[in-house]
Parts: sequence; C-alpha cells; structure tokens
Amino acid sequence: KMPIKNKIVSIVDDELSTTNLFYEALRTISGIDVFRFTDPIEALDHLKMNKRDYAVMISDLRMPVINGVQLLQAVKDLNPLTRTILLTAYNIDDSLLREYTEKEIINCFLQKPIGIDQLRSEVCKQISFA
Repeated sequence: KMPIKNKIVSIVDDELSTTNLFYEALRTISGIDVFRFTDPIEALDHLKMNKRDYAVMISDLRMPVINGVQLLQAVKDLNPLTRTILLTAYNIDDSLLREYTEKEIINCFLQKPIGIDQLRSEVCKQISFA
C-alpha cells in the first residue's frame, strides 16, 4: 500500500520575516508539509512539480514581478482543486475581491496583520475542502 502523502501548504510573501512567521505557525498542523517562498515564480514552479499534492497556496497581494491575484489565478489554472488564501495589509477594491471570490480564484481573504490562531484555523478549514 502506498503511504498517504502529506498535503502541501505554501506561503508566498516577498517579506522573508512573514514567510518564516507563518511557517512556524503552520508547520505543527498534522498531515501537511509547509513550504515558504519569497518569489512567486519559484512557488509556481514548485506547484507544477507537485500539482496533485497541493492543498493550499497562501499569498500576499503586493509582490514584485507578479502580484498575489495573478499568482492565485495561475495556481487555479494549474490545479483548480488547490485552495487559495490571499493576504494583504492594504485596502483592496471590494468589487474586484468579490469578482475573484465569485470566480473562486480566491477561496479566502485575510487582512494583515493576521493573528497566528486565525491563520491556523483558516488553513485547517481550507485543507478540509482540498
């Protein structure tokens, strides 16, 4: 019998301190492997190589090269079953957010600063859908 593989949860934020904080918060959740990226392109490459095992992609909105919405759109194109969480410290246009939520490009939106408990419970919730 094949061992059941852990599901993958990735954190993408161009601030290394944020990815490290979130990594520490999430790595104790059982049944998942947590990865962290400061480069969204690297995160996408990782997803391409591990498509079937990806449960959740957490991304900051504002990043150089591609932003969080573009990243999460690419994630859904590659694997529509991967759950997506968008984080931002900025006020975001509600109509845009609604559109992306309705299209299910974004499964969850969290405002920074986010509490560690809130992040953990949201990730656990999204894993149950994945």
